[in-house]
Amino acid sequence: MNNIHCKHILCPVDFSDCSDYAMRYAALLATKFEAKLTLLHVVAPVMVPLPGDALVAPVRQIDLADIADACRERLTKAAGSFIENGLNVESQVTNGVPFVEIIRYAEEGNADMIVMGTHGRSGLVHMMIGSVAERVVRKAPCAVLTVKQR
Repeated sequence: MNNIHCKHILCPVDFSDCSDYAMRYAALLATKFEAKLTLLHVVAPVMVPLPGDALVAPVRQIDLADIADACRERLTKAAGSFIENGLNVESQVTNGVPFVEIIRYAEEGNADMIVMGTHGRSGLVHMMIGSVAERVVRKAPCAVLTVKQR
């Protein structure tokens, strides 16, 4: 049987408890495989109602930049704890549609595996918007491990 080689693990992070749990799995696997670990947070476009109008508009770019900066700080802090333990970790923050950006980063970064949390949405919310994890599993160019928090 051939050995499984895993040199690069991508771990999308949304700062939820489930995502934190997945990060620990990703770090454990990165240690086992001696792989690079990339933590990725995607700032999704936010739509807000306009006063007196039923239409919605994206949040101003400056607001997105502030959000991205705050996320970058949190992600760097999370990466720091893994770096202290000897892991090769980088953190990235980008704007866009989460599943699209995760797939793009996996392709461009030649990820061998994506490790991500899943909230296990069901019912109406799942039917209307689906889940990021489900879309990533369907479209990923590599193996995907979804982690459900216990």
